[in-house]
Amino acid sequence: MVAEIICVGTELLMGNTVNTNAAFLARGLADLGISVYYQTVVGDNVSRLTDAVHTALDRSDIIITSGGLGPTEDDLTKETVCAAMGIELIEDPHTRQRIEEFFKRFRKGRIVTDNNWKQAMIPKEGFAIDNDNGTAPGIVCEKGEKRAILLPGPPHELKAMFTDKVVPYLAKLQPDRLYSRMIKIAGVGESNVETRILDLIDNQTNPTIAPYAKMGEVHLRITAKASSEEEGMALIEPVAAELRKRFGKAIFTEEESETLEDVVIGMLRERGFSIATAESCTGGLISGRLINVPGASDVLNESYVTYSNEAKERLVGVSHETLLAHGAVSEETAAEMAKGAALAANAEVGLSATGIAGPGGGRPDKPVGLVYIGCSVKGKTEVRRFEFRGSRENNRSHTVQCALILLRDMLLFTVDCI
Repeated sequence: MVAEIICVGTELLMGNTVNTNAAFLARGLADLGISVYYQTVVGDNVSRLTDAVHTALDRSDIIITSGGLGPTEDDLTKETVCAAMGIELIEDPHTRQRIEEFFKRFRKGRIVTDNNWKQAMIPKEGFAIDNDNGTAPGIVCEKGEKRAILLPGPPHELKAMFTDKVVPYLAKLQPDRLYSRMIKIAGVGESNVETRILDLIDNQTNPTIAPYAKMGEVHLRITAKASSEEEGMALIEPVAAELRKRFGKAIFTEEESETLEDVVIGMLRERGFSIATAESCTGGLISGRLINVPGASDVLNESYVTYSNEAKERLVGVSHETLLAHGAVSEETAAEMAKGAALAANAEVGLSATGIAGPGGGRPDKPVGLVYIGCSVKGKTEVRRFEFRGSRENNRSHTVQCALILLRDMLLFTVDCI
């Protein structure tokens, strides 16, 4: 089955409201195995909304709308969709009673104005979906093989209604569902990853692989359509096994919600290691990523923001001679920062970053975006050099990501040799 999402509201077109409903609905439909080929945003205008509905009905089996179900004159979705589908509206006593009860319970002392009763009008060929978080019910319109599901705009109303009531309805129409597993890869570029799996993508049917590039990471979602979770996982596993074979330890997790910082904190905890950071250009962002993880205090001893040369010498013991000979942004300084942070904090691991974030401060031999990242694990130290091309914010963010990748690599490949 194919569904189309239509989000209604001039405030969405004007950018006054961020359209989170579309992303939520798209994810929910994907989980049900329902394809979404188009999403539309249309303002509070009958003519344009009518055109959008007719277009959607021509190319999709199901329309799901959000917004425009309230009591005011610009709430036009229900009336417009029903007119476009040729469905008559009639008053629903059950919905009218729920509106009365809502006002008695939550709007004591307020008069129910006449415009609220328009929310009690439902399609003759369809039914209302009770709204447990507001007055406007959801609506299902059924005309032949076509379905239109109209949901309220407020996200807390829409999400609860979709999850609790629309999903079971759609599940009956779509027996097969989608099941997926995420393979997350760090330190391998997007084009490299794609080249190494191109044969799998070219020959895929069910399951499929979809790559998603993130900063310093590539996520591969394996998705199978099946009638049960057991069947879906059985289809996915051979593909996952092949990806493990091809990418090995570059895969840092297969858990959807697990992040790179989750993984490195877990690795430190498993090894009984503590860590300290010494940061210059990142100004504490590395430790901030680590502290995102609950329980990071088990392993994170201290964090030093050594922005000035004096701080590098005083706090983490970078030698004055190193700074004079090589400068603050150098391989030698990054190495001494990492080793010095570990020593100062009595930690097994030190992680450092020093660079030129920009937009100023660069020169031909040390351009903007030049960064050195150092990691020392029980005295064994590695420094990596990077030249980023971006804004100050992006250069700093790339540095943090690459620092976590270096930390993971050091924990993976050097600890066993120490």
